[in-house]
Amino acid sequence: MREFIVEADGGSRGNPGPAGYGSVVLDAATGETLVEAAEYIGVATNNVAEYRGLLAGLRAAHELDPSARVHVRMDSKLVIEQMSGRWKIKHPDMKPLAFEAARILPPTQVTYEWIPREQNKHADRLANEAMDAGKRGEQWSAAASTAELAAADARAARAAKAAAGPEPSGPPGDAAAGASRARAALRGAAESPGGGAAKADADVRAARTVAAPSAGWAPADMGAPATFVLLRHGETPLTPQKRFSGSGGTDPSLSDVGREQAERVGAALARRGTIQAVLASPLTRTRETAGIVAAHLGLDVSIDDGLRETDFGAWEGLTFGEVRERYPDDLNAWLADPEARPTGDGESFAATATRIAATRDKLVAAHTGRTVLLVTHVTPIKTFVRLALGAPPESLFRMELSAASLSAVAYYADGNASVRLFNDTSHLRA
Repeated sequence: MREFIVEADGGSRGNPGPAGYGSVVLDAATGETLVEAAEYIGVATNNVAEYRGLLAGLRAAHELDPSARVHVRMDSKLVIEQMSGRWKIKHPDMKPLAFEAARILPPTQVTYEWIPREQNKHADRLANEAMDAGKRGEQWSAAASTAELAAADARAARAAKAAAGPEPSGPPGDAAAGASRARAALRGAAESPGGGAAKADADVRAARTVAAPSAGWAPADMGAPATFVLLRHGETPLTPQKRFSGSGGTDPSLSDVGREQAERVGAALARRGTIQAVLASPLTRTRETAGIVAAHLGLDVSIDDGLRETDFGAWEGLTFGEVRERYPDDLNAWLADPEARPTGDGESFAATATRIAATRDKLVAAHTGRTVLLVTHVTPIKTFVRLALGAPPESLFRMELSAASLSAVAYYADGNASVRLFNDTSHLRA
């Protein structure tokens, strides 16, 4: 069963006064925005506008999948408590709206949560865009909206602020210290006087214009993307020892820890209910991981050879230190040049990237508008992400990817890609 998050809000400039609502439907698994809705509704109260936002969000979720579970998040205590059945509905304007909302989806499929206003900025911005449009004598237009981009920027800023701890000390060029300083600089720029909402809006509009491939083709016209949820297989006996384990080695099975990790992933993805197909690398550890996860999802597993790990040649089964001791020149060349092959005619990173790009293109064409789980390995997942970001090959050495972690990339009709998630292991700590 799929799972959506509906965030909704409404506002009235006068209460009652010129009013509008905004709502957004998100994919619970990836955080991807699936639908935005907003409307200027004339003169109304705040509460009526909030209920109208809820109705629009629930209707949009129903149109996407009437069997989906929906979690509603709003900063209106009144609407949340009334729809949850904890507060009585006394106002005559509220009763028919609440009744209508309760009929859109079965009550067992919908849950409600109150959130602080600062966590509901996407829907709030949509509502204000609708009221601004009404003031101009117009209706809200999705093509002109900047709410999604602004919400993404806000989420990124919150994540960066949460991730930034005390600045670490280290030698010149230390990556952790440099990243901390970069985060601080970005926060300073965002918070500096003169940065203002007008400049932020202008930047968002500019970004939207650059992203549009041709005049008249707005983002809303692109349709739903192909979304790849990238799962690294669970641990094998070689994983905690950090040994090279590619497609040319002993092809180890999952350890007991790895199988437990796969069970946890499967349970988490089943709760989200968004995966529509499962594909796996042909190696034993990925087939085992995929089989366990697919059993939770009630899906079959298809094997795709393009998802296999890099062949590390003579380095298979060795630690990094052992390779440096035995093949120092080959290792240095491999670290410096994506065309270099591991000792013993292994597969270069450049060759892996060519294979992954071809696999990506094939799967995007086959799964447009669908969410697909790809159970694969460290190098393929990093390569999917690297190619989506347009990052250089050396970026592969700067990504940490844990066993049984989840990442996600969405691919759009205009050829662009969006990295939605990277190295998420929260399901392993549940």
